Amino acid sequence: MNAPGSLPPVPSAHDDDHLHEECAVFGIWNARNAAALTTLGLHALQHRGQEAAGIVSCDDNSEFYSHRGLGLVSDVFSDPRVMATLKGNRAIGHNRYATTGATLLRNVQPLFAEFAFGGLAVAHNGNLTNSETLRKELILRGCLFQSTMDTEVFVHLIATSLYATVEDRLIDALKRVTGAYSLVVLSGDALIGARDPMGVRPLVLGRLSGTDGDGDSWVLASETCGLDIIGAEFVRDIEPGELVIIDNDGVRSLRPFGQTKPHFCIFEYIYFARPDSVLEGLPVYAVRKQIGQELARESGVEADIVVPVPDSGVPSAMGYAEASGIPFELGIIRNHYVGRTFIEPTDQIRNLGVKMKHSTNRPALNGKRVILVDDSIVRGTTSRKIVDMVRAAGAKEVHMRISSPPTQHSCFYGIDTPERSQLLAAQHDLKKMAELIGVDSLAFISQDGLYRAMGYESRESCRDRYCDACFTGDYPIPLIDHDKEFGTGTA
Repeated sequence: MNAPGSLPPVPSAHDDDHLHEECAVFGIWNARNAAALTTLGLHALQHRGQEAAGIVSCDDNSEFYSHRGLGLVSDVFSDPRVMATLKGNRAIGHNRYATTGATLLRNVQPLFAEFAFGGLAVAHNGNLTNSETLRKELILRGCLFQSTMDTEVFVHLIATSLYATVEDRLIDALKRVTGAYSLVVLSGDALIGARDPMGVRPLVLGRLSGTDGDGDSWVLASETCGLDIIGAEFVRDIEPGELVIIDNDGVRSLRPFGQTKPHFCIFEYIYFARPDSVLEGLPVYAVRKQIGQELARESGVEADIVVPVPDSGVPSAMGYAEASGIPFELGIIRNHYVGRTFIEPTDQIRNLGVKMKHSTNRPALNGKRVILVDDSIVRGTTSRKIVDMVRAAGAKEVHMRISSPPTQHSCFYGIDTPERSQLLAAQHDLKKMAELIGVDSLAFISQDGLYRAMGYESRESCRDRYCDACFTGDYPIPLIDHDKEFGTGTA
């Protein structure tokens, strides 16, 4: 526990006190320059993971080629000589943010292995809640793990399956895992996409019109922005519990789990997805503006300007300004060219980290009553520093409005969240939180308000449609490893 009246400590210099993205997956079939198109797709999906990137490609002779590295897509695939080695007309790619396993080269996806039936590459977004249980079982059976990722569990389950075909082996593996996942798999003769039975993580299907008689290309991506960058047409979302098999005969669908109840991650709309994506039929940008409008109706306050905490707070702040009639101003400017600090992370440098990413627009803030709009409060450390910056720029009052309900529970489905003891909203009431981050008032959108902004009457009217466990503690998928280690009720 933290000392009374204090904010939780930030455990590392590069932690920016936000919920971190999960990962991104991309796959393409029957395309000239498949690896180059995959690189573009990963570039569009960079926001979902910035620690590492990798591509595995394959040619018509079922020969596989691979390159993986630590860093951004533009760093890992900047060398034309590297791109020239990634031959073939089909490929899968992955951007990584580590939710399970350390940031090491051996943990970079896609994973590739040679099986009795040939080569197979796997890339995964999400988190398995029984990966440790399965890992121990597989090790006892003689499996040798080369990484610390839960993704490798898929590889060993496929390898040890007694079924004959790749499809049946994959289905057999998927029926043994529990958790949230979007998966792209590349074999010598097929590209396969899969979503977990509840569809917590996103995956979309697109089509790229062929040129020079090559026929159409088929594309799988975590978000529609991954299709847009290569000019692919959105076809549809992969359904929860669905497998899509793409080969030279076209696209076919399997439903090995039968009819399932969807629980799509609500935080994709609040923060994770890129604003120009469309997920599950809802345009992310429009949803975020509507959340801001609902937030203004629920928790209006007299003020002079509405200021977003960039970049994720911008659409909601625009909606808040429209609904309240208070002018929208860019009172905080973000430096987009800051990655991890290259300076030794002393306490002094750590405290200056927020200023490397944000600076204040003093003329817009000086003497004003300011409403700051942000997407969430996690530990509260960054919120406090931003509030202090705004006050130092001359703001007369600072009111904070948050476009999500209070984050009171950890996520176990592929989003990197702190332990519950580190979540500010899990430890303090609203009044105490406002005091700790130094604002004149603080308000979050209500759970019902969030769902109204998405077009529903209330949370109760669609509680079987989305996963909102980080707000409610209502976990739709069993937390098998967690409950074995800690028992229930501690998430």
